[in-house]
Amino acid sequence: MGKTAIIYSYNTQKSKKVAEKISAAWGKNEIEAVNAEELSTAVLEKYDTFIVSAPTWFDGELPNYWDEFVPDLEEMDLSKKIFAIFGLGDQKGYPENYCDAIGLLASILEDCGAKLVGETSVEGYTYESSKAQRGDVFVGLALDQENQARLTNGRIAKWVEQLKTEFFK
Repeated sequence: MGKTAIIYSYNTQKSKKVAEKISAAWGKNEIEAVNAEELSTAVLEKYDTFIVSAPTWFDGELPNYWDEFVPDLEEMDLSKKIFAIFGLGDQKGYPENYCDAIGLLASILEDCGAKLVGETSVEGYTYESSKAQRGDVFVGLALDQENQARLTNGRIAKWVEQLKTEFFK
């Protein structure tokens, strides 16, 4: 079993702090941080399991660094790769597209053959719509540091334990 990559922008504040909390919960010797703004196909070829950050920007968009990498990503066969996605959104400020970036990235990865793990319940959230929601679950870990920051540590701990099982079945 190789190391897991955790991919996030080193230039963000909130996503970086969440990624550091996930890394600590995972075990720092078992996970390697990768700057999303320096992502390459070589990085994706190096690992089999990934935890990736997809914070929602503006009115439901992927961050620029993901947008710029999507053309390369769409050319890859990710059928032997496993991904879990976490993202940040604002349920009150942007209730019509809460954590949409999780759903956008999930669809792209699935189109490339990747296996997704890490679904979480939508219970406990209040928003109008989200591309991250499928049925009664999010396709990743949705976090709201603006309105529910006090729930983040517990959600991360539970999610990391879930991932350790789902990644290595």
